[in-house]
Amino acid sequence: MKSIFIAYNQAYQDIILKVLHRNLLKGYTLWDTVQGKGSNGGEPHLGDHAWPTLNGAILTVCQDHQVKPVLEELKKLDEATPEQGLRAFVWSIEDGI
Repeated sequence: MKSIFIAYNQAYQDIILKVLHRNLLKGYTLWDTVQGKGSNGGEPHLGDHAWPTLNGAILTVCQDHQVKPVLEELKKLDEATPEQGLRAFVWSIEDGI
């Protein structure tokens, strides 16, 4: 099994949830308000007067074969609007209950 951690501009939240739904990923943990600054350029999303935008984050656990289609959709979204900010990372899951 794998986990996918997705950090994104809050403007993407509904789109990200639709990506998960289309790929039959029903379970996730969502952090609605996350601050951050990417390492590939772009503006910080800190929720303050200088940088008022905020991020969200989602963690989902899935079968190995579900990872590639999700990442492909997210990559297309990021490439279409790179200034918004979207990153996804995949980890192996060893065990769970």
